Amino acid sequence: MHDFAADIAACAKDVEAGLAQHLDVARLSGPGPAAERVVAAMRHGALDGGKRLRPLLVRQAAAIFNVSPANALTAGLAVEMVHCYSLIHDDLPAMDDDDLRRGRLTVHKAFDEASAILAGDALLTHAFGLLADPICHPDPSVRIALVTELVAGSGAGGMVGGQMRDIEGEQGGFSGDQISTMQAMKTGALIRASVRMGAILGGADARALSVVTAYAEAAGRAFQLADDILDVTATPEAMGKATGKDANAGKQTLVAQLGLDGAKVRLAQTVNDALSALRTFGPKADGLRATARYFASREN
Repeated sequence: MHDFAADIAACAKDVEAGLAQHLDVARLSGPGPAAERVVAAMRHGALDGGKRLRPLLVRQAAAIFNVSPANALTAGLAVEMVHCYSLIHDDLPAMDDDDLRRGRLTVHKAFDEASAILAGDALLTHAFGLLADPICHPDPSVRIALVTELVAGSGAGGMVGGQMRDIEGEQGGFSGDQISTMQAMKTGALIRASVRMGAILGGADARALSVVTAYAEAAGRAFQLADDILDVTATPEAMGKATGKDANAGKQTLVAQLGLDGAKVRLAQTVNDALSALRTFGPKADGLRATARYFASREN
């Protein structure tokens, strides 16, 4: 039986140590000395919290193809830095305007708005520096493929585009499948990229990459649906941030569309879709299976 608790704890520990080592004034300097305030803001936004689920997905997908956790870490750090930048920017007054993240002050509250913007910019920039470094993978073609994958997951056709669609939906409403499209981009695209990057690290062929992609897309839908449900059912203390914001803002979500019970049924179906996609991989994919189940059962 896969020990998910041990798996996620080990990954979080490795990611925390890796980020703490990398987000250092000396390491980030060149050609000039890195500004200490922006590095401090980067560390505030990236360290001491978070479940590190995206690096975990990188690690678990890579494990299917016999890549060790150590050899999947650098790519996982890059994904987590992109995720942390997105949270810093999402919390800004011009976006979601949140004061708390992971139970403490958001970066723009702990520092100021300009520092938060620059900290996010720097995390995003240095993420791609990590992927370009030979320590990530010895083969330059693999490193280029990883960069391309993370660009797709985080750019205008992925996470950033999904955030834009979310803002547009708040202003003009969603119709048809627009909510699902927005969520597949805003949340799902980086989850998709994480899984695919793990497979790319392992040299997956086109068929295997297609299989893990089907899993990743279903897992991304499950994660966002669980998030929407938690926004309705969880306390701010459990979440470490404000809850009920979607309903208070009149925001259209799948929970609002389907009702709470309907959303829970849809979540169970979506997790089953993710698990079904992995049938061909056997026990090597137990980590990914456990994470999909966790998405449905998490409480924060």
